Parts: sequence; structure tokens; C-alpha cells
Amino acid sequence: MAWLALSLELEAAAAEALSEAMLDAGALSVSIEDPQAERCRVSALLDAGADPAAFISSLFEHPPRYEVAKVEDADWVRKSQAQFTPVQIGDRLWIGPTWCEPPAARAAVVRLDPGMAFGTGSHPSTRLVLKFLENHVHGGERVLDYGCGSGILAIAAAKLGAARVDGVDVDPQALATAAANARANGVELGVFLPEDFSGAGYDLVVANILAQPLVVLAPLLAAKCAKGGRIALSGILGAQAGEVAEAYAPYFDCDASLAADGWALVEGARR
Repeated sequence: MAWLALSLELEAAAAEALSEAMLDAGALSVSIEDPQAERCRVSALLDAGADPAAFISSLFEHPPRYEVAKVEDADWVRKSQAQFTPVQIGDRLWIGPTWCEPPAARAAVVRLDPGMAFGTGSHPSTRLVLKFLENHVHGGERVLDYGCGSGILAIAAAKLGAARVDGVDVDPQALATAAANARANGVELGVFLPEDFSGAGYDLVVANILAQPLVVLAPLLAAKCAKGGRIALSGILGAQAGEVAEAYAPYFDCDASLAADGWALVEGARR
């Protein structure tokens, strides 16, 4: 069976958000090539009868240059599988697709396949938060993932032993995807739109969004974190870490020492 593969190049910082938007717009699957580079290629699989120009116009006010190719289903599957490789986080956590087996039986295993909304563990900002969770979830914690997307961070927290995990996102489709991914991984996850969410007293609060939304959310996220709890903020370029840390300084003792491939993690303890 033939499909259409639409691809374009853009800054890596925008790739995961675009992949989510493509899925919302009707793409059957989305892949990101070389997500650790400054610029990367995002490809979407569309029905053979889809209108690529209309699809792109629904995503961009000023559509960029893009390419369209006809592919066979088997070719796309092989391509997607090659790009979604497993990620090992420390000694306790392994993220991978269903067609791969973890190398260490003792690791907590999270399985996510391409086409399940953005967030598969490949982006440096996601890996930074996963490492934070691997370091700080020891069993029994209450964890909030604000801007949960695919649910990868929330599911990882549950797999590592958190007693309660909640995810919040502005996109109802992201919440549905996160809930489905949680069920597929055999963990419980509460999912909420921001306006329906009243939880508080979390031991760990994580948010992998973007710098400016994180600055705006500082009072809200601080209110969700228990005294003595910890927060981890990502989706932040290294040059933006100081601004984000300053926004959270009234509530947390902050540190921005962790970084990967130009991306930073701001974490802190609630006073």
C-alpha cells in the first residue's frame, strides 16, 4: 500500500512541538531525524489521497519549503524503526520501542512507539529530566508532569516506583495519548487539563516545555510542590537557564549545572 511521506527541515528546538502538531493535523506517524543536531528533518506519513499543501498550510502561517515522496508501507516502517533507538538512562531506566529488548533485566522499562505524540526520550531536554527522575524517584513519591505530552516522564516516574503520578497538558489529544501509553505500560496515570487540575503537595514536579512558558508558570508550579520537594525544568537552552532559575528563585534553591548538547536542566528544592 502506498503512502505520502512529507518532510521538511527546521531548528531542532521546534521539532517535537511540530511533530505533535502534525499528529493532531492527521498525520499517521511522525519521525525526527538526528534530533541532537542544531537543525533536523521532520517527516510525516500521510494518506495517499492527502493534500500536502493544505496540510502544511494548516501548520504554518508562512509555509516553509518541504518535500513529498511516495513510499510503500514496509519502507516507512523500516525507516521509523531505524530512527527510534532505545535510550538507557543511568542504571535504572530504559526507554525503547516494542521491537527492542532491554539489555538489563533490572532496569525499569518504558515502551513507546513512533506515532504516539512527541516525547520518545531521544531529545536532550527529555533525557535530562529522565536522569533527574532516575536520581530522585526511590519509591512512594507523588510526581507531577506538567506539559506531559506523550507521558514519557510520568510513565518513567511510575515505573521507577512513584506512588502517584499525574500529568497535565493543554492538549486533550496529548492527554488521551499519555493515558493510552500509561495503560500500555501497565501503570496508573491521572491526566488533567489545566483548568480541571487542583492537585498539590507533590514531592517531585517536572516540566519539559520551553523557557518562556516556564517563566510564566513559576508561581503555579511552585504552589504544586510540597515544602522540601524538588522541581526539574527543561526545554531550556543553556543561554536561557539563568532567566528561568531567576523566576523560580523566590520559591526554590535553584541549580542549573546539568546540561546536554546545549540544553540545560534547572532544578531546585522547595523552601
